[in-house]
Amino acid sequence: MEIALIAHDLKKELMAQFCIAYCGILSKHNLCATAITAKYISDATGLKIEPLLSGKQGGEQQIVSRLAYNEIDLLIYFRDTRPSSEIDMVEHEMLRMCDVYNIPVATNLATAEVLVCALERGDLSWREYLNPRSEYNRKKNKKNP
Repeated sequence: MEIALIAHDLKKELMAQFCIAYCGILSKHNLCATAITAKYISDATGLKIEPLLSGKQGGEQQIVSRLAYNEIDLLIYFRDTRPSSEIDMVEHEMLRMCDVYNIPVATNLATAEVLVCALERGDLSWREYLNPRSEYNRKKNKKNP
């Protein structure tokens, strides 16, 4: 499965601890993350992660794009929970794309743990049929060009 990871600055340590705890499960999947988050997790866990741009330089937009093409199966997004008067349009679009394409998303530790455990049990395998980049669909397209 394709899993995207994003952690705002105040949540990077939490994301690293989460990935350490679930390293065995996450290592079985394709991971991508915004640049600094990817480095933080990789340094802490040794997990292979595709680094995107940093969030401020367009990494979150890259994830939004992948979500819009239904190429992400699970989003774990530990966001800054401090009150803000600004509306973050990229964040809004990211969560909207998850709703549009029925992509499971976790914005807190409790939900992330539930989703990763469900992933390990195979409860999210239905995503393999929907994601055009999934192993299932790559094999199917090779047979039927």
